[in-house]
Amino acid sequence: MNALTYSAAFIAFFSVVGPPKVLLAFAGLAQVHDPRQLRTIALLSTGAAVLVGLVTGITAPYLLDLFHISTPALQLAGGVIFFIYAVGLVLGLHLGSDSAHQDAPDLVSGVRELLMPYVVSPLAMTAVLIEAAARDSFSWRSTVVGAYVSVLALDLVCVLLLTRILHRTHHATIELLGRLLGLLLAAVGVDLILDGLYDLGVPGLAGRH
Repeated sequence: MNALTYSAAFIAFFSVVGPPKVLLAFAGLAQVHDPRQLRTIALLSTGAAVLVGLVTGITAPYLLDLFHISTPALQLAGGVIFFIYAVGLVLGLHLGSDSAHQDAPDLVSGVRELLMPYVVSPLAMTAVLIEAAARDSFSWRSTVVGAYVSVLALDLVCVLLLTRILHRTHHATIELLGRLLGLLLAAVGVDLILDGLYDLGVPGLAGRH
């Protein structure tokens, strides 16, 4: 595994699905799940995220060819979905949450609430597909997957270490941070959309990169 390319991939994935992006989602779950249950949810969701990232990264070129998806189209789709999710955070809508389980939280409802922001994050999956398909080499795809899994492992360690702190964080604080993060994530979604438009050659974006 090339150290330079691994480092670049690790930094890229850290920026889209690192602890700053996922701890808030776990903090929300910590309000309705006890610390022991939250740790189990973290282990299950991280395992699922690793499996999704592994399959997506290794098969990225074949997936894009199978569905006839171009990189700009992938960037636009990922950016739009992520933008909608981020706007939901800003407005306090929490798209994808399962409020029916709030009174009787269980492991299934906890993992389900992490599907969009963590297990199958549109931004992360877009990054994995684009990075893995950038070179026609299995060694490069394994490098990308290795970097992605490393970031997920870091996420898991942070959640396990901070479980009790997340459990004691006031709900109002989580809401405030969630809306602020939503604003920042909306900007990330717009940026990804602009990247897709740039790759399509839309006039006016020639100096973007």
